[in-house]
Amino acid sequence: MRSSDASRAAGAARAVAASLGLDVDDVTVLHDSNKLTLRLLPCDVLARVAPVDDQIAEFEVGLAQKLAESGCPVAALDPRVEPRTYELDGFVITLWTYYESVAPRDVPPADYARALARLHAGMRKVDAWTPHFTDRVTHAQRLLADRERTPELSDPDRELLRDALRGAVRAIGERGAGEHLLHGEPHPGNLLATRHGPVFIDLETCCRGPVELDLAHAPDDVAAHYPGVDEELLRTCRLLVLAVVTTWRWDRHDQYPGGRDMGLEWLARIRATLN
Repeated sequence: MRSSDASRAAGAARAVAASLGLDVDDVTVLHDSNKLTLRLLPCDVLARVAPVDDQIAEFEVGLAQKLAESGCPVAALDPRVEPRTYELDGFVITLWTYYESVAPRDVPPADYARALARLHAGMRKVDAWTPHFTDRVTHAQRLLADRERTPELSDPDRELLRDALRGAVRAIGERGAGEHLLHGEPHPGNLLATRHGPVFIDLETCCRGPVELDLAHAPDDVAAHYPGVDEELLRTCRLLVLAVVTTWRWDRHDQYPGGRDMGLEWLARIRATLN
């Protein structure tokens, strides 16, 4: 988020929290990309702030409530305020429980797999509309077709990504695996090691697809501890995930730190996989 917008976003979060009776003397930025993640003190609230036109916070809040009720290991909304979205100064703010990380911060592979299996088991009890994983692929394909949004991507690399996306989606469909509600991006950055055990955050990415798509976001050795994995499908899902996130890094609006260097590295990895 641009520094001027980030300052306004932090101010909006502070004002909303204060209006709800929460004490805020200090605001710490925990993560800054397309949205801002803040820790508000001394009330100790985690605030997620996004521009009104670039967020699906209401979807995330509603789904978080349902998943918590079904016993999923997910981050909880702050219990001191009404569980909903708040809007101020062009931003949408949601308020969550802040979880203090415990050592070691890296969740062991077996624990990671158990947490993901628990998440999936709880998700199967939830009746909620979510997009299909192919919606994300379609968005990536649109970026590749829009040269104004991806101006620095060369024609050979553009075609490489198109082939990777198209081929992976076809292979996943031919595999005929069952589809379920998924986290969508359960990578290590979205799994917190807390004193209550591993907790997944950032639910706005939830979608439907085979469980191997979620496993494709986790460290490689996690899948060895997850029951019933289709290894061939997992390899295809890893390629699909890599092609999607690589495409995002070439979007001229992408604000991910170091994104362009990652895009170059991942293009080389995709090329090596397909050759």
